[in-house]
Order: sequence, then C-alpha cells, then structure tokens
Amino acid sequence: QVQFVESGGGLVQPGGSLRLSCAAGGVTLDDYAIGWFRQAPGKEREGVSCFSASDGSADYVDSVKGRFTISRDKAKTMMYLQMNNLKPEDTAVYYCAANLMRRRCAGYVLHEYSYWGQGTQVTVSS
Repeated sequence: QVQFVESGGGLVQPGGSLRLSCAAGGVTLDDYAIGWFRQAPGKEREGVSCFSASDGSADYVDSVKGRFTISRDKAKTMMYLQMNNLKPEDTAVYYCAANLMRRRCAGYVLHEYSYWGQGTQVTVSS
C-alpha cells in the first residue's frame, strides 16, 4: 500500500522556520495535485497548501499566505513545504497527500486525497 512519508517537523520558536519534506514512495507526483494538510489537537484536519501538477501553480489558505511556500523537486519525487515566520497557531501534525481525482488544485476535500502518511509534528512555542 502506497503511503507518503513526511519529515522535517520539530520544535521552533515563534518567528522561526521549518522545511517539511514529503517522500512520494514511488508515486509519480506529476500525475496528481499534491496537498499539505495539518491537524491540531482537538481540531479537524485542514488544508494548508496545494501544488497543481497541471501547471505548477500553488494555492495557499489565507492563514499561511506569504509565510509558507510549497514546492516540488525536479525529479518529481519529493514535495516540500517551507514555513517561515511560524506562529503558535501553526502547531499541528502536518501531512501530505495526493488528490487522485485531479491534477489541478480545487480545494481541500479530504476524501479526494489518498496516500496519507503518519505526519510530522510541528510545535511552535517559546
């Protein structure tokens, strides 16, 4: 069973940065829109950013615009989420997943996404 593997999380002070990585486990990333999601304790999983395989464009939710950057490596085997100016409210487990229904981002409907990994914990605290 295919499962993405997220890494790069950790404890960081407010205003700090982290770069999350997502290994695609043999999946061809050019075939799907790839999303980054997060889930804070006691909250539902929410979309954060999405990368469209169709044209390389990126989408961000308002709360992370200007601070987070999603990218893909040239080999199209790894996805990244660069997170700058982190805030305590960014604390969550972060996941990446593939939208098997689309190559172009169109929202963050959870049931459209597959290959969920175990996630990586990001904690922003002083």
